[in-house]
Amino acid sequence: MGKTLNAKKLISDNAIILLIILLAIFTWANSKNFLSADNVGNLISNVGPRFIIACGVSGCLITKGTDLSAGRQVGLAACLAAMMQQTLDYSARVLPWMPDMPWVAALLITVILMACIGAVNGCVISFLKVPPFIATLGMQTLVYGACQIITGNQPIGGFKQSYRDLASGNFLGNRFLPYLLLPALLVGIFMWFLYNKTRHGKYMYAIGGNENAAQVAGVNVSAALIRIYILASVLYGTAGFLIGSKAGGASTATGTGYELEAIAACTIGGVSANGGVGKVGGILIGVLVFEVLKICLQFLRFDPAYTYIAQGLVIIVAVALDLRKYLTKK
Repeated sequence: MGKTLNAKKLISDNAIILLIILLAIFTWANSKNFLSADNVGNLISNVGPRFIIACGVSGCLITKGTDLSAGRQVGLAACLAAMMQQTLDYSARVLPWMPDMPWVAALLITVILMACIGAVNGCVISFLKVPPFIATLGMQTLVYGACQIITGNQPIGGFKQSYRDLASGNFLGNRFLPYLLLPALLVGIFMWFLYNKTRHGKYMYAIGGNENAAQVAGVNVSAALIRIYILASVLYGTAGFLIGSKAGGASTATGTGYELEAIAACTIGGVSANGGVGKVGGILIGVLVFEVLKICLQFLRFDPAYTYIAQGLVIIVAVALDLRKYLTKK
């Protein structure tokens, strides 16, 4: 009887993951190219930046917060990187006065600028006690407006080859090993270590479990939250930089809706919106589920509009199941 109940709980807790696996099997059975090297490589290339974004959002969720500005920050980072990585002879350069800049310097500048946005988010939430939902919603709009002003609301292209090559190649010529796998892997290892082996990780889970108790125990909640939102923005900046390279262009539309995908991926992967729970491995699974869903619907030749409907349903179901688990524990 106990085993039966455990099996039911396992199926219930992982219903979305199981359904996507079944969908993937069905798609594979009906399409010979589903598991081709090109398709799998494309999946990994899509998962890489989105996993980095989801890792950033996860810290906010674990502390019972959220970050609705994630997608717009990704878009701003992509546009900033794009402006710094245009060729000197490109006729439509956004910053014609800017000298030739190596991509490492552009990445560093982008990440520092995004960290400043994260610091503002963290300070508003920590010191002004503005709920994370409202604070990051306001920042979402602010960043979008700033991005429109900076870019003149025009798409940016004409990238240097060195920047484009960052996201377009494969290790050892193997299409199963795209370059975007490496930054995602490095971020995953770093986040696992941060969450499981450092004082910061312990403080983060403690705040998510019971903020008042954590404060009484001596945790500097304000400092911890500021660090979490700064790290989140640094990860958004990194992801935006890579997405710009992968797309070969950037605009104010870049990153639209990525925050919802990241929140849904975290929730599917076991990061509870009620705080105090979440693992890096689960985040990766959640991102994979979302991207596999998109690819399956493309291979099954569904109208793109239905893809949005499917994604919306997955988000609603994921959050509903998370709330159900929380209420059951109570």
